[in-house]
Amino acid sequence: MNISYNWLKRYIALKDDAETVAKILTSIGLEVGTVETVETIRGGLRGLVIGEVLTCVPHPNSDHLHLTTVNIGEGEPLPIVCGAPNVAAGQKVVVATIGTVLYDGDQSFTIKKGKLRGEDSFGMICAEDEIGVGTDHAGIIVLPEDTPVGMTAREYYHVQDDTIIEVDITPNRSDAASHYGVARDLYAYYKAHGQEVALTKPSVDAFKIDNKELPIRVVVEAPEACPRYTGVSIKGVTIKESPDWLKNSLLAIGLRPINNIVDVTNFVLHECGQALHAFDADKIKGNEIHVRFAEQGEKFVTLDGEEREMCACDLMIANAKESMCIAGVFGGLESGVTENTKNVFLESAYFDPVTIRKTSRRHQLQTDASFRYERGCDPNNTLYVLKRAALLIQEVAGGEVAMEVTDTKSADFSPWPVTIEISRVNSLIGKEIGEDKIETILKALEIEIKSKNGDKWELAVPRYRVDVQRECDVVEDILRIYGYDNVEFPEKLNTSLAYGVKPNPEQLRRRIAEQLTAQGFYEILNNSLTKVSYYEPLQQLPLEQCVKIMNPLSSDLGVMRQTLLFGGLESIARNANRKNSDLRLYEFGNCYHYKANPAAREHNPENSLIEYSEEPHFGLWLTGNKTAQSWVRKEEKSSFYELHAYVNNILVRLGIDMSKSTVERLDNELFADGLVLKAANGKALGYIGIVARKVLKGFDIEQDVFYADLDWNQLLKQNKQYKAVITDLPKYPEVKRDFALLVDKSVEFVDLARAAFSTEKKLLKNVFLFDVYEGKNLEAGKKSYALSFILQDAENTLKDTQIENIMNRLKATFEEKFNATLR
Repeated sequence: MNISYNWLKRYIALKDDAETVAKILTSIGLEVGTVETVETIRGGLRGLVIGEVLTCVPHPNSDHLHLTTVNIGEGEPLPIVCGAPNVAAGQKVVVATIGTVLYDGDQSFTIKKGKLRGEDSFGMICAEDEIGVGTDHAGIIVLPEDTPVGMTAREYYHVQDDTIIEVDITPNRSDAASHYGVARDLYAYYKAHGQEVALTKPSVDAFKIDNKELPIRVVVEAPEACPRYTGVSIKGVTIKESPDWLKNSLLAIGLRPINNIVDVTNFVLHECGQALHAFDADKIKGNEIHVRFAEQGEKFVTLDGEEREMCACDLMIANAKESMCIAGVFGGLESGVTENTKNVFLESAYFDPVTIRKTSRRHQLQTDASFRYERGCDPNNTLYVLKRAALLIQEVAGGEVAMEVTDTKSADFSPWPVTIEISRVNSLIGKEIGEDKIETILKALEIEIKSKNGDKWELAVPRYRVDVQRECDVVEDILRIYGYDNVEFPEKLNTSLAYGVKPNPEQLRRRIAEQLTAQGFYEILNNSLTKVSYYEPLQQLPLEQCVKIMNPLSSDLGVMRQTLLFGGLESIARNANRKNSDLRLYEFGNCYHYKANPAAREHNPENSLIEYSEEPHFGLWLTGNKTAQSWVRKEEKSSFYELHAYVNNILVRLGIDMSKSTVERLDNELFADGLVLKAANGKALGYIGIVARKVLKGFDIEQDVFYADLDWNQLLKQNKQYKAVITDLPKYPEVKRDFALLVDKSVEFVDLARAAFSTEKKLLKNVFLFDVYEGKNLEAGKKSYALSFILQDAENTLKDTQIENIMNRLKATFEEKFNATLR
């Protein structure tokens, strides 16, 4: 929320500058994001002065330009070439002198000495839009005759620099969602720290009923949603542009002035934190206001011109025939103030926060009004705010208060009663700050001390402090005003040890999720209930092993999933149907199984869940293109090997030694091909596969899908064994040697790599497969593998004899075990 430093000073006499005030606000719980100097008009009209046109004659070389001389109050009159059709001698005008910077949106330009059609020009006579004071470009600005020559335009237009303090209001601090609310907190801080300051709340004593010519009857039909509603009519207003002080106030905090009536309601909202609404009184049919819930399915056109379908739990402000406004959220298109409005009805109400929040979220309407209502406004402030706004409207738009104030209350808004114990206060703060100091702070916070009974104090907390209803809340308020930095650390600190679970499943899960998200994956969350039809044709995950729902709503939600695969395929199908077919997805989820075991059930009759299991799994899906076609590179399809690399990265991140893990070919009816990943102890970590075409056909997916399923419990067990070891970087270089081996087609790379590591356990660091060839010039049933071997000794530089000996032993192993020959 933007807080204007100049605006703030209307309520509290600040001696500190804006930067210091920002630090104070942060220290008392109103955290400041930024502090920025702003101008109501960009550039602040610097370099612009009021001048008088002394002479004005046609330009000899143009049919539309004029040659003028302009007195700007100092030095010789300036010759200026002007193209405005309304320029004339004797006028008071705004002159941009040489060096002045003018702005047009995000663009700027500097006034320089120039020649126009051969005549010198030492400045520019300005139009409204050229200096940012209006939008008219039909001609130059002509000021009243009594405007002093030489006065700066900045002074004439009352331009002021201001400092905007951006305060991050937490949801519990609705009382600080206004300038007066922030001033009230600053006042408490200064009082608590011994500085004498005055907090001034604008007076409404001048409010009076002028006549009763425009009565509007108010009927609250939903008191539970609108515990208090106040309103008054004002007759004979004049809709026009707001005065400069009002416009500048709104512009400073980023609001666009609209007209004097609407601007007053916005001003008071940001002044007092209470939203108001101004209706055109002549559009209130039947001269009646009804606060009621909407009819289910009722159509209502809001101020933005959009027709919305209302719910029966949406609170509406209606007239005798139709709705006019979504209460506390957004106005209607047909009931608001326009340039033709003559009479207004002003509303100031307290609405139930829950009702407003639900309506705001349901219709995706987040407004300044709903922001405050849904956090809780002050129900005791509605009448004051109504009178304040009415007086301001009379000031800027004229008119007369034309009815008795309506004030409908259905609840008692007495202060929150809270009991505190001083010993408890000191204990929670960690320091004895003295009863006098506590009393000073409480009074500065407008918390009344009703009675003192020894250590026990009875307090009355204002209703606007919706977050202070318990003793600990009061202590927090005392401490933030006293100052957290003023509580010293004791010489002795006590602590207790907390033993965490290692590995921490949530921490590891978050770590892997962040890794995948950084690599372009999206996390999905599918329903654990799934279709019966998915499992009916399966042999390895048969329907008999599904956990069935006793009373399913439909067959689509008849069983609990045994695998994450089908949920991911549903997500892929949905995205592909919407032209989003390049996908990387992951999901953490549980899978559920039922295995009939009569013997176990008979042995443990008290355990009704003995035949059921629930296991956490981790799934990854890859489909579509790895990279899209562009001028830099060609289109590249996702592949099994790409997914394999992602899975390997996950296993490495979890500390699983890949050199000791093994793989086996996957035999699963759901996959065309794939691998089973096993840890060094032989336990399956999971599998990676190419989803079978028949499975994809059931989801109308035409492109290949690659899927990995990892057993999360097994990954955690492997991680538990992992111990991080720090070693120095190798001092001696590694050596690379290659073999091209001719082997049987049944031989796989993993077998060769495993044999190599068993042959040379100390110096062999890695084995890579960099080429596979099957085809011409090879014997039938044979294929060629090109392997790279990385050798390294951490203690010495490898000698040629060592390297040759190792390679000979590797060759012998391959010949003996695989009948391999070198090509």
